[in-house]
Amino acid sequence: MTVLVVGATGNAGSSVVRELRSHGVATRAFVRDPGRARALLGEDVELAAGDLGDPASLTRALDGVERLFLACGNVPGQVELESNAIEAARAAGVRLVVKLSAAAASPDSPLLFPRWQGEIEQRLRASGLPWVLLRPTSYMTNLFLSAQAVRATGKLLAPAGAARISMIDPRDVGAVGAAVLAGEGHDGAAYLLSGPAAITYADVAAALSEATGRTIEFVDVPDEAARGAMLADGVPEQVADFVVMLFGALRDGIASEVTDTVQRLTGREPRGIAEWARDHAGAFAAAEQPAPA
Repeated sequence: MTVLVVGATGNAGSSVVRELRSHGVATRAFVRDPGRARALLGEDVELAAGDLGDPASLTRALDGVERLFLACGNVPGQVELESNAIEAARAAGVRLVVKLSAAAASPDSPLLFPRWQGEIEQRLRASGLPWVLLRPTSYMTNLFLSAQAVRATGKLLAPAGAARISMIDPRDVGAVGAAVLAGEGHDGAAYLLSGPAAITYADVAAALSEATGRTIEFVDVPDEAARGAMLADGVPEQVADFVVMLFGALRDGIASEVTDTVQRLTGREPRGIAEWARDHAGAFAAAEQPAPA
């Protein structure tokens, strides 16, 4: 069996590649930049150069492939890009598509990116292909968007309030993806993936403080102030509006559910925020001092 991993250089996709290879599964990585992929994934990973916007490259990459892991960044045209991969997989006779989606995915969602994911899910179901949906709550790696400000000011700024979010490490998402791709009996499943606990941004700040050896304070920012700051930094208005709406949904509990899916499918407990913070302390350490060893 050969698995094609689309999105192989992403946070979750790169973990899927590593986990599949550890299971001894033949793995092919679909990448736009082979040089970057080699540096990230290693010299001995089979690469298929291409682009989701180029159906011919998808056809070549899918030759001899039985299972597909499908992931794509939240970019304009995402629905059509992933639909290209779904159609190419159908034409190639792929036997299973494992789609990386989102916990709140719905074609009726008021949130832009979850709406796109919901539309892609609809197209995958309509394709006639066997499918599995992975729906992570919220990635711990989203915190990297605040890393520069934390390094400079010691403050974690976000319109998060007391939102409880069951953040998950993308490495655990990748481990679930690999377990599903390498296993049997998952067809038609939609798995909600979470970390081990629903935590607040104050909890995140405490974990980062412990990991970096400096005091990091969470500062709750009003929605309009957060939106204005993003616009001043050059963030597109549509994206700024989405982020503000997303934090409102998080405060309403959209990503608060905790599941046992990671442990049940991989046999391992998901990583908590303390472990993630230790692993990435250098990104949040004060600019004038190294992170503790």
